[in-house]
Amino acid sequence: MKKLFFLIALFSTMFIHNTFAQDNSKTSPTQLLSLYYEIKDALVSGNANAASAKAEEFVKAVNSVDAKVVTDANRDALLKDASHVSENKDLKHQREFFAPFSDNMVALAKTVKLSTDPVYQQYCPMKKASWLSSQQTIKNPYYGTAMLTCGKVAATL
Repeated sequence: MKKLFFLIALFSTMFIHNTFAQDNSKTSPTQLLSLYYEIKDALVSGNANAASAKAEEFVKAVNSVDAKVVTDANRDALLKDASHVSENKDLKHQREFFAPFSDNMVALAKTVKLSTDPVYQQYCPMKKASWLSSQQTIKNPYYGTAMLTCGKVAATL
């Protein structure tokens, strides 16, 4: 009887451990948003190397997001955009690729809860492009220090 109880306990423990291990291997939408913010912040500060490195991390992370959370079409678009940012070390080109990347993150934010905190969709009229921010204060990733405060909060998601 003790052996049977021991075996049941052992299998239960292994099953529970495997279940938690599998859950930990998936990237959450919140992690994607955090990485997106880090890419944005690197572009705001004009750091092309950091933007490239964070975009590379984003590519790895988006590949491990549950397909039930992010549709294949949105995942493919995010992969394409983030890959362009990660592969390019020229700040001007990274900022160009950041616009469609941001559009696809906005689309994701409208379908999936990315954060318990407010997510602000901000808009630059000079670039005619949006981005997401965790703060209402405008820090423009498209122009960096040249036009740091150019833009407005367009929506709270």
